[in-house]
Amino acid sequence: MPEPRLWQLTACSAVLGLALAAGAVAAAGPWDTGQRKAERARAAATEGTGGAHHARTGAPAGPPRPAPAPSAPGVLRALDTPRTTRPADLAATLVPLLADPGLGPLRTASVVDVATGRQLYGEGATTPMTPASTIKIATTAAALSALGPDHRITTTVVASPDGRTLTLVGGGDPTLDRARLTTLAASTARALGPRRTTPVRLTYDTSLYQGPSRHPIGPNDNIAPVSALMTREGRLDDSTHGPAPRTADPAADTATTFAGLLRHAGVQVTGTPTPGRAPAVTTPQDHKNPASPSATDTGTTTPTTDPKTPRTGTLLARTHSAPLADLVERTLTHSDNDLAEALARQTALAHRQPASFTGAAKAVRDELTRLGLPTTGAHFADGSGLSRGDRLSAALLTALLTRAADPAHPALRPVLTGLPVSGFTGTLQDRFDTTPAHTGAGLVRAKTGTLTGVNTLAGTVVTTDGRLLAFAFLAGRTPSPATAQPALDRLSAALTTPR
Repeated sequence: MPEPRLWQLTACSAVLGLALAAGAVAAAGPWDTGQRKAERARAAATEGTGGAHHARTGAPAGPPRPAPAPSAPGVLRALDTPRTTRPADLAATLVPLLADPGLGPLRTASVVDVATGRQLYGEGATTPMTPASTIKIATTAAALSALGPDHRITTTVVASPDGRTLTLVGGGDPTLDRARLTTLAASTARALGPRRTTPVRLTYDTSLYQGPSRHPIGPNDNIAPVSALMTREGRLDDSTHGPAPRTADPAADTATTFAGLLRHAGVQVTGTPTPGRAPAVTTPQDHKNPASPSATDTGTTTPTTDPKTPRTGTLLARTHSAPLADLVERTLTHSDNDLAEALARQTALAHRQPASFTGAAKAVRDELTRLGLPTTGAHFADGSGLSRGDRLSAALLTALLTRAADPAHPALRPVLTGLPVSGFTGTLQDRFDTTPAHTGAGLVRAKTGTLTGVNTLAGTVVTTDGRLLAFAFLAGRTPSPATAQPALDRLSAALTTPR
């Protein structure tokens, strides 16, 4: 990636200063964890020149220190004369920008002061629109609210009561990779002990998910078949995000790989893996999904001998995903469709709904309603936003973002910390690079949304007077992303310095 331009570094430095100086910005998320720590380190490590001097007055002489970080005189001067953002100011700023023909004939907008929850500007704010990938803000918020940021998705290996069959049980973790499968196979072999030399067959269980596995858009490089068992989101290349060729049967491919890894670990696996149902396992308390487990662990249970009770299997090994907070950040930063659908199904399971497109849609809506959010007119056809049947309002998106910054809902904070940073990360890395949108680089964090004829942007922005605003701009029947996206960028960048 090219080195950031000076204006990008200036804007990023301004964000860091504002975050420390303004309480409203502090509500946006912890700067000492996750992506924000990486952003701060990146800004601090970048060489440059400027007039800022950060040493304390009268500090004793010592070894030479690195050159000071680049200053941002334009933004810092604005901080000397703070002012309050007024609705009239925003209307004067936004109305002409919303009239940009690149946004097409259907446009809605909502801008809210995060600290007070007061709407500063609205244009059709309560009108349901096709949100595209900005629906991931709702999907991830619902998952965090229902499950908590420490929740992990677990993949397990279960042995049948007679020990002749091993079953790889999918828990819905699309981030499972070969490294974790290798460790899982080694753990399984250790748990089998001397029995590893006894021939076994391998089955795989994907019964956690119900309904169609194919997204309604059909086979597509943007999403794999939605399965409870998959490796690296079914990708057939070395990519980690974005469109990629996908396998038609991610569960079978994962099981086949796992069988080979078991053999390499010394387990005698016969035949080809086949679909199957794992026997029930009585899991003791210490086998439940912990808050901070190791990446892979093992455990065994003693099969029951009570003739009135069905014989149970033995839990041999398991592996856990990263915490939900990390999965949410990845989902939002890279607009990860596979993860979004997985998190929607995790929400469905928490609500005791079928882990299907339909069950997930109901669970997400119910969870948002439970949070007291304005869901009137909202419709969830999927968790990723690939469906044109989705409907959200700009007001719901800004309410979600405001709720995520609420100190009373700290579990939702990853919704804010996962938003791409304009000009720096994720789906905004290559945007905000032209005048006048470049004034928002580093100050705007937002989720993008793109379908043919649909372009959306929703997130937060830091104003020059140190306030945090939540915004959502949704446009329909747009002529082209090439004209709609720069128009959306100009809209959000304009929020930093309203007239």
